Amino acid sequence: MNATNLLKRDVIHLNLKLSQLQALLDEKEAQLRQFRSMEGSIGSLTNLREESAHMLKDSPEVFPAGIPRVGLMEISQNSVAGGPGNVHSELIGFTSGDDLTFLSNDRLRNGGADNASLKENDGEVYGEEDFAEVKVEHQETFLGHTSPISRCRFSASGNNIASASLDGTVRIWTYDTSTPVSRNATIYCGTEILSLDWECKSDRLLLIGTSDGCIKAWNVDAKRVVCDLNTTEAFPSVLDIKCSPVEPIFVSAAASGGAGSNYFDNLGFASLTVWNMKTWKAMAVLPLGEDPPAITSLCFNHNGKILAASAIDGMIHMFDMSAGLQITGWPAHDSSISSILFGPDETSIFSLGSDGKVFEWSLQNQGQILWSRDCSRFCYPLNGSKYCRHEMALDSNGRRLLVTSSSVRAPIYQVHGHLSGWRTLPHGASITAVDWHPTLPIFLTGSADNSVRVTSLS
Repeated sequence: MNATNLLKRDVIHLNLKLSQLQALLDEKEAQLRQFRSMEGSIGSLTNLREESAHMLKDSPEVFPAGIPRVGLMEISQNSVAGGPGNVHSELIGFTSGDDLTFLSNDRLRNGGADNASLKENDGEVYGEEDFAEVKVEHQETFLGHTSPISRCRFSASGNNIASASLDGTVRIWTYDTSTPVSRNATIYCGTEILSLDWECKSDRLLLIGTSDGCIKAWNVDAKRVVCDLNTTEAFPSVLDIKCSPVEPIFVSAAASGGAGSNYFDNLGFASLTVWNMKTWKAMAVLPLGEDPPAITSLCFNHNGKILAASAIDGMIHMFDMSAGLQITGWPAHDSSISSILFGPDETSIFSLGSDGKVFEWSLQNQGQILWSRDCSRFCYPLNGSKYCRHEMALDSNGRRLLVTSSSVRAPIYQVHGHLSGWRTLPHGASITAVDWHPTLPIFLTGSADNSVRVTSLS
């Protein structure tokens, strides 16, 4: 038995090292391709190689002997998947590194500048390369998917997790060993899943929006689809779904177009539909005007009276749900908006543009920006990649903002703080989905490496 455990531990160590080396290789290849297009000369490639070699030589704490240092890792019991869900559980004292990857990538994206890009905000100047690695108490990795992750969400209580992948499957699973696994399930939708949301009052119902106009309601106790809704044929892409925190209703944002070589340009027009979760019928269509640009993200305020919606033309729309009318709106970004969130005290709203700009907007003084960050060095589309929709998530206190990343690490920004932020531990590929636990300092990261990680902060 001891020999078996040792072998399992060695396998986990080797897999971790391989994933880090593969991630480094992928990043370097992407940098070389990008540098060729920017410079178009052999001399520039030589300089990049010399710079990388110099950084490797001068940074033994990052890559001793040219290999990522895994550090100390204590593997808990049952660390190798042995049942439904395939969850790897790790207590981590981790020193790893793709710091070089981040630095080189930033220099390429900033035209080869040697100095860290500085951002000024609220009188403070931050060097955004000074991101410390987040301090982790515990991390678990879910390996139940066979294709890249498109969405992952904690349930209302935080006990259950739903994660979706590009192959059209949704997995429901738990990360806490004290939580019963009776709700664990795999749901086969047969098409790409674009949106997920849990019913807010309980963990019983999960709503799933697909690329073929389908909205499925899954009952986790009965383990079956209790309702299969369809949007109109003119709006087949269900880009987002949000349940009211108070009423038994939800709103779907459907688009007339779908994914293409330029994701946002192909989404077309929008349709916002309010659905009754008791009768499972459409109640109303929220007014957006004639040929409105597609809506990409939805968010309710705490009492469900106001719905915020973001669009591909950079607009934020606010709706009075009692009247079913739009009450205000303003141009928030020069680019498409990927994600929108109410602030913790609901006097502000956060928006993430496809250009990587994050703004916190005042709801008391419309148009006033309270806080901002430029995370374009993380949020950029990869050439030939399908992972174009970045998103963000706020922790329960509204002080830490987690954003998806085209790199293997994701940034966690400190909102209204003196620190620039932190970096997550690395995945094996880009980070495509994020979420925070509703009450605890625990977050989810889904990745193009097919895994979902649950990270508890120390």
